[in-house]
Amino acid sequence: MVLGLIIWLVIGGICGWLASLIMRTDGQQGIILNVIVGIVGSVIANLIFNREGLNAAPLSVTAFLWSLLGAVILLAIVNLVRRGKVR
Repeated sequence: MVLGLIIWLVIGGICGWLASLIMRTDGQQGIILNVIVGIVGSVIANLIFNREGLNAAPLSVTAFLWSLLGAVILLAIVNLVRRGKVR
């Protein structure tokens, strides 16, 4: 249980950080926000695209890519709401 939580935090942090690099918002966010964006993006992508449930293996390449896509979409929505445009 604890190991699974740690894995989700690490994968979420990596996905959030990569998404912030892709969306060019890395200078505006800290590590905590990167982890939150990565985890929330992962949950959103899993619910919308994957349909395997939230307990799917976080270490597969496809799950990582879906999580990254979800984090990028989440950052695009946040940028749209904040600034009125997507970078």
